[in-house]
Amino acid sequence: MLLLPAIDLMAGQVVRLKQGRVTEKTVYSGDPAEVARQWETIGGDWLHLVDLDAAFEGSSRNLASVRAICQAVTIPCELGGGMRSKTSIRAALDAGVSRIVLGTRASESLEFVRDMCLAFGDNRIAISIDAYNGLVATNGWTHRTDQHASDLALAVQKAGASTIIYTDITTDGMLQGPNFRGLSLLLSLLSCQLIASGGISSVADLQRLNAMPRLHGSIIGKALYDGHIKGDLRSVLSPRES
Repeated sequence: MLLLPAIDLMAGQVVRLKQGRVTEKTVYSGDPAEVARQWETIGGDWLHLVDLDAAFEGSSRNLASVRAICQAVTIPCELGGGMRSKTSIRAALDAGVSRIVLGTRASESLEFVRDMCLAFGDNRIAISIDAYNGLVATNGWTHRTDQHASDLALAVQKAGASTIIYTDITTDGMLQGPNFRGLSLLLSLLSCQLIASGGISSVADLQRLNAMPRLHGSIIGKALYDGHIKGDLRSVLSPRES
């Protein structure tokens, strides 16, 4: 199982939001590149970057920070947030990221998913599905739909997506454990790579995720920043790694 430390960017700072609420923001650093180096040093396989300004407002103010992060580390980076056009995707790839994460736009248009996978390669496009009580949420989690996350996952897989990131909003930033039931359901339905996000609070959570057959990776956020998970990340996993 791959480990993907998260770096959420807002106005050039590294922040964390509780359940996606800007009113509950914690600023951790004004030096995103240094944070990136730290997460690489402790064993991150990828970095999961999120441009929160772009997610909420539709336009990025953090590409300079993204570029600095990509230049500071040797592990690959993926970027989500505001990736709603071919132009924004190309700009992010030019900044050095290895994979783009499509969220809101993917839920709006399967044709867009298909076109971007064809244009850039399915290995450079991941689909983020954010869910609240099993239903898809979009636009930086501010809009909740009546579409089931599992239905969207199957649809984007059919459209060509080879990687899906599933975030349970109710667990994100709460340090109460991931939604294992939701992940198990998706793993039973999908053949593409699935990455878990939200709720990881401890080494025990990581070990339980690592034991789930076919789970491709896990994104770790608040548990790292608040010190609930420390030291060499690779050392906490059993031999199923990767």
